Amino acid sequence: MDSDGTQDARGTHASPVPRPAGPAEVPAMPPRPPRAPAPPLPDGSAFLTWLRAPRPDAAPGVWRFGHRPRPAEEPEEIPARQLLSGALIAFLVGWLIWSLLQNGYLGTWWWVPFDLIVPDAWRGGDSDLGETGTFIVYQGYELLVALGIMVGAARLGRWGEVWRRFVTPRFRRPQAQEPRTTPEDDPAQWNELRAAGAADAAERLAAEARTGLMRDVDHARIMRAWQGVRTGRHSLATFSGAVLKDGAAACLHPSGERDLPARLARHDLVTGQVRLGTTVDDARNPYAYRGTGLGLGPDLLGTSLVAVGPAGSGKTGTVVRPLAESLCLHALAGRAAVVVVGAAGAGLGPADAYDVVVRIGNQDSEYDLDLYGGSTDPDEAAAVLAEALVGDLADPHPGSDSRRSTTVLAQLLGPFRAVHGRFPSVPELRQLLDGAPGPFAALRQGLQEAGQESLLRELDARERQMGQPGDVGGVLGDRVALLDRPAFAGFFDTSGQSRPFTLKTLDHPVRVRIDLPQRGHADASKMLARLMLAQFTASVAVREDRSLFACLLLDDATGVVTPEAVRGIQRLRSGNAGVVLTLRSLDDVARPLRGPLLGATGCRMALSGLTPWDGQDFAEVWGKEWTEARDVTDRQIIAETPAGKAVHMLRRVITGKAPTARAVTVRQVERERWSASELAHGVPAGHAVLSLTDVKGEHAPPLLVDLRG
Repeated sequence: MDSDGTQDARGTHASPVPRPAGPAEVPAMPPRPPRAPAPPLPDGSAFLTWLRAPRPDAAPGVWRFGHRPRPAEEPEEIPARQLLSGALIAFLVGWLIWSLLQNGYLGTWWWVPFDLIVPDAWRGGDSDLGETGTFIVYQGYELLVALGIMVGAARLGRWGEVWRRFVTPRFRRPQAQEPRTTPEDDPAQWNELRAAGAADAAERLAAEARTGLMRDVDHARIMRAWQGVRTGRHSLATFSGAVLKDGAAACLHPSGERDLPARLARHDLVTGQVRLGTTVDDARNPYAYRGTGLGLGPDLLGTSLVAVGPAGSGKTGTVVRPLAESLCLHALAGRAAVVVVGAAGAGLGPADAYDVVVRIGNQDSEYDLDLYGGSTDPDEAAAVLAEALVGDLADPHPGSDSRRSTTVLAQLLGPFRAVHGRFPSVPELRQLLDGAPGPFAALRQGLQEAGQESLLRELDARERQMGQPGDVGGVLGDRVALLDRPAFAGFFDTSGQSRPFTLKTLDHPVRVRIDLPQRGHADASKMLARLMLAQFTASVAVREDRSLFACLLLDDATGVVTPEAVRGIQRLRSGNAGVVLTLRSLDDVARPLRGPLLGATGCRMALSGLTPWDGQDFAEVWGKEWTEARDVTDRQIIAETPAGKAVHMLRRVITGKAPTARAVTVRQVERERWSASELAHGVPAGHAVLSLTDVKGEHAPPLLVDLRG
């Protein structure tokens, strides 16, 4: 069905969700009036500096903007006290040797090279050089000898390392990122367009960048459109015409927006990353990661992320909100479609940052929600709805399913759609599940008049099963009753009178926020969250254009993780999609599903305040590693001679301790990367331990990250 996501099952049109506009595509309806554009910068120096900044290839999760690569292994570093004392001793030794040479205590042998090299005529005061020249010759030789002694002392005392570690950092000034100025590699020259024959378009874009009319979203959006030219979706002539006409505003998002109302996080749209914090300079982190920024992008979110931490640990503010902001910027650039689901007032970004805001339970909501996900297939709609209604009641083992519930719903949805041309509303579905005689009789009569014999058999089977032991129709009816409340009276309409949103729009770069009515309707919110996850996994699996990254951010996934949800998450990577789930505790997930959930997600985050039981699950999934263990043993030295005993007695009087000998044993042992105790008690407030896997399969070990940096 060619739906824009706001049409019900019969195709009744409502207000459309903005579609993406390619170089020659026109939105289905005029876009909403855009905000006044931000004033241009006095010049494009700031943008050009950002664009030309180095972004070297790095390990997964490293913030690449301005990154300075570090060695993979930590170089052996002498302790500061030992280094400084050695440097001082070397200086004193050098000074002592020079003093002894000057005073003649070591003889005059060091003048032998001077006597062999310098002519005899230069040595006396009556030489042709004069007294001044002779003095200079002798002093010059002494200076060379002194320099030789100092060089030797410097090598022995490691003065160069002392200078680098203790002197240079005090005078070093922060260096700005030096832009790349080579014309062949300058991204501000748009050389790829010039090589393809679009020199006029490249010159127009370069001029817009120099004058401050282009920003990071414009650059990302135009690069996305150029990618469409390279893959054949758009023609070069159409692209060039759009750029020559609109400049940096070419290929605009249908909403008319070129940026978000506000940004709270740091974003780099060249690499697609958003900065979440700084990797702590801690011995438990790999040396190459220490002190680097932590950046996440679609390449990592494509493997999905689960974040676990108690209330107040920063899941929403430091994880979900920056990721939602980043994906909204990607959507404006035509790269992504994002759906953010959370409680009303959870702080998931202003309404102006989204194209569609669904406020379930709020009568002022501009959009409604389609329970059936825009599907026209009764079996598909039944499977998704069954997962939402009773998915949490299914056997929690990974191999289980909700097939019986799906069959019951399909026995009702198919006949109802055949008679009415639409799926039932919430009150109508509740009556059918409760076995109300009136709706059943009307449905039977409609099927008989339409000659739908096969659907009549489905309805007869449902009537026979009602009231039988083990029938799940009553359970489904009770769950539907949670949505048949006065607060939801104007929602989930299927008659075409509302403006329903469906996840079929994920073929387009749309920004969606769905507010759940958790206050007073906690059970209904959990069902709707399961519905969003089920519809999302079902929708992205059948997308035609998978070059658009699709992501669902589910703030508080309590009661959402089911066996079918785990299977759906496992399939997302191949569809260029991912989910972000947050949990207060892994106790919110059934015990048999905790391991499969952590195994299905490539990125796992444990925030501060984790319980030891949750820490044990993370410790198991992160596994063990080989590490070097040192065992130090102090053994008392026993003197056997009278002189030795006297020396030991003197040392005991001076130090207060008996003389000992230290033995160090080094061995390789296998230990947990992060133990349950360390995760529960060793993660400071505002920090998290995060492991990463990108869509190519590259891994990053668990990293201790400061989410406030």
